[in-house]
Amino acid sequence: MTGDIQNSYLIRLTARLAAGLRGMKSDRAARHRDFLLGFQRADGGFAGREGGSDLYYTSFAVRGLALLDGLNESRCRVIAGYLKSAAERGSYSLIDLVSWLYSAATIRLAGGPAAFDGDLKVMADEVSAALESFRRPDGGYAKTGEGGSGSTYHTFLAVLCYELLGLIPPEPDSIVRFLLSRRRDDGGFVEIGPMRRSGTNPTAAAAVLLRRLEAVNPEVFRGIESFLDNVKGPEGGLRANTQIPFCDLLSTFTGLLMADDLGLAGRIDSASCRQFASSLELSGGGFRGASWDGEADPEYTFYGLGTLALLKGGSPP
Repeated sequence: MTGDIQNSYLIRLTARLAAGLRGMKSDRAARHRDFLLGFQRADGGFAGREGGSDLYYTSFAVRGLALLDGLNESRCRVIAGYLKSAAERGSYSLIDLVSWLYSAATIRLAGGPAAFDGDLKVMADEVSAALESFRRPDGGYAKTGEGGSGSTYHTFLAVLCYELLGLIPPEPDSIVRFLLSRRRDDGGFVEIGPMRRSGTNPTAAAAVLLRRLEAVNPEVFRGIESFLDNVKGPEGGLRANTQIPFCDLLSTFTGLLMADDLGLAGRIDSASCRQFASSLELSGGGFRGASWDGEADPEYTFYGLGTLALLKGGSPP
């Protein structure tokens, strides 16, 4: 990449989570490594619960393997081959972009080969232009170039992409204004404008990004603190919003990450959260998404590992 990517949020988060898992027993870590590697396909990429290789699931598998010290040189070389072939497609969604960039940066930092052979400056310019095609007049970024308004989560992803390129996103003040426009009376944030009830995941995306942009004022902080208290669930984890009765691993991980980043970890019952996450861990490796979920996959396995890592402590990136 073109700048100091080791200072990017995702790269520093990976190091932080890996540190939180260092005390995991070797046989337990090996089960999760083997589980993730079981989703690797012949082209070097990783699949979800069905189908072929996918950049989204490859990114989660790479993240999980990075936490478990599972990215050796030979594995990185095979994954780089998949990323090179994927880059030839030439058309990406915003999620694809951040998935590709993160995977490429991670295997490179792990000692693997570069996933791109061309001019990095040209690539960064092309990716930046692609990102700005997702920018909407409201200051946020949409899921696709056809979206009519910005999305809280995809705005978060766009900023992460810029960080992985070693760049600063254009007009950061307008991103702050966009995010604050998604704040609701319950103290949380919504994904899209018409929504009235805040969700844990868009609140976490907005909170982490506002912190990165140094825009968490006391009122916003108190609102997030109140929202976090209200999405705690009876199973010990966190819920997607206040109307959903059950906890899930995605909301638990993102809520914990938000709490840790904002200095609110004391609001979390760590023992109950750890017990909830462990209840979704399969004996053969992998994590399910919630109590009702019958399967595990690379995405939820990363959330499970990340949850356990955050509960070990660690300072915000």
